[in-house]
Amino acid sequence: MRTLTSMMSCLLLTGFIAAPAVHAQEFPSRLVRILATEAGGGGDTVARIMAPDLSYTWGRPVVIENKNVQLGYMEVAKSSPDGHTLVISSSGLWLLPLFRNDTPWDALRDFSPIVQAVQQPAILAVNSTLPVQSIKELIALAKARPGELNYSAGVIGGAQHLATELFLSMAGIKVTAVYYKGTAPAINAVLGDQAQMVVSNAPSILPHIKSGRLRALGLTTSQPSVLVPGVPTISAAGLPGYEADVILAMFGPSGIPPALVNRLNQDMARTLNKPEVKDRLLTVGAEVSAGSPQQLQNAVKLEISKWGKVIKDAGIRLE
Repeated sequence: MRTLTSMMSCLLLTGFIAAPAVHAQEFPSRLVRILATEAGGGGDTVARIMAPDLSYTWGRPVVIENKNVQLGYMEVAKSSPDGHTLVISSSGLWLLPLFRNDTPWDALRDFSPIVQAVQQPAILAVNSTLPVQSIKELIALAKARPGELNYSAGVIGGAQHLATELFLSMAGIKVTAVYYKGTAPAINAVLGDQAQMVVSNAPSILPHIKSGRLRALGLTTSQPSVLVPGVPTISAAGLPGYEADVILAMFGPSGIPPALVNRLNQDMARTLNKPEVKDRLLTVGAEVSAGSPQQLQNAVKLEISKWGKVIKDAGIRLE
């Protein structure tokens, strides 16, 4: 009896230990859903570029669904941790709880980080009639005319808005915020000189820079970008230490077995690094990152700490 009991105990223990591997082997058993919170947004676009190759790799359909921010995040958080329901998101997933006390999720508690898919360089640009040619000259002008210059923000609490507030804080300058409903109106405000500067993603702003109506002064990223050759980083151009990377990353619900997380990460990294996928992503202003789950976890922790201070100091709240 003792021998039989011991054998059963060993089998049960072995079953529990092997469970993650079994989950990884069984994936996928049905179609895979990737939720993106905004149709036509950065996450939606990147996911749709990745989906065909992932579908081929997994032998199952990969479908992209667009959902309201709160509904989408909570649906993923409450889904089964089997890899079949995922979400691609930018900073909204981990920063919204800093803007609103009633946010019902916590990025570090309720989600499994899978892969930082891409980063999107943003550009600080000014109206070409503004008498500045560099970041240093812009800072000097703003210090000489405190509060007289305006900057336009397309989404309150969005990545570009926070990047601008970080710039103002580090530069020690006062520039008045003017809020608009979206990226295009924010850029148009600078084109029409209702505001003098804006931080925006490269695809949206590059046509106006190429036409000469806007002047690019610096990139928000830590490194130069192949998307905008010749434009220096803000850090190198006059504000050392400045960095505001915009990342898009894939998450699943918490509790996904480590073996399955690693498989998802490796499969997605393989897709992202395929030349044809990388080329398509570059056309929409995205550069492949494809780091490990741990790197993404660390990045989210750093973002929460860094932007939490900016949000608090600037008094930004969402109702």
